[in-house]
Amino acid sequence: MAMHFDLVDLRLMVHIADANSMTRGAELSFISLPAASTRIKNLEESIGTKLLYRTSQGVTLTPPGQAFVTHARQVLGQIEHLRGDMQEYVRGIKGHVRVFANTTSLSEFLPPVLRHFLSANPDVNIDLRERLSHDIVRAVTEGQTDIGIVAGLVRTENLETLPYRRDRLVLVVPRGHALDGCTQVAFADTLELEYVGLHESSAIHGFLRQASDQLHRPIKQRIQVGNFETACRMIESGVGVGVLPESAASRHAHGMEIAIVPLADAWSVREMQICVRSLDALPGFAQDLVQMLVADAQGRLALS
Repeated sequence: MAMHFDLVDLRLMVHIADANSMTRGAELSFISLPAASTRIKNLEESIGTKLLYRTSQGVTLTPPGQAFVTHARQVLGQIEHLRGDMQEYVRGIKGHVRVFANTTSLSEFLPPVLRHFLSANPDVNIDLRERLSHDIVRAVTEGQTDIGIVAGLVRTENLETLPYRRDRLVLVVPRGHALDGCTQVAFADTLELEYVGLHESSAIHGFLRQASDQLHRPIKQRIQVGNFETACRMIESGVGVGVLPESAASRHAHGMEIAIVPLADAWSVREMQICVRSLDALPGFAQDLVQMLVADAQGRLALS
């Protein structure tokens, strides 16, 4: 059976899926409800199966509908990439790499490597964004980003992965705190303390929120800050304690009155990975960036 799809149908299905509503999906697609219903009916007849369950409460995706929307997101994402890349070419920029990374890699490891890469590739731009690891995996899988850097136990079966670095989360306390000098502490035992946390959009904030939710206990957030240095200064001043990457905490501990206490939880030690859909399918300059990241992690990259 010949199947023909157009971009209006793809966007309409994605909008319906996001809104769980035919009416709202039609509004987001800027078409009338009757036109949207006709398009979905024709699409289902073309495919030969139902894509939506229709009830008085709204609509939900059938299994074929879920598969359709997954592929539609990928196609639409690639089209947006195409549009953006063509705009970059018009402006004289020859390449564009999209990188999604977790908080630690973005703050602690990537800046010098990306500076080195951009210096060596003046005709390439990088779109760098911070995300939670499971969101990064989904973005790479759906083609929303070219390269992902993730940490911890995330499912990457459908992606190509390369080992990157090891990320250890530690508790940071002010010097003289009751926990200063402890060999280790369980995360659960710190939840009675007031916390200095990172902003809600940071990957570490989301990760710690998940860990506390699993314990069915909230984090007592005293203040939220925008970066590791400010967090350490707040901790030094006695505002609260915080969970930060050991690399950042150790760097700031040289000039601040803070102490580092290892966490006893297994999840505090996280293996970081670079993930891509297909290394061979990446443009040559994006492959060069991946190899540069690996070489830096292995100490083989001379950064001037």
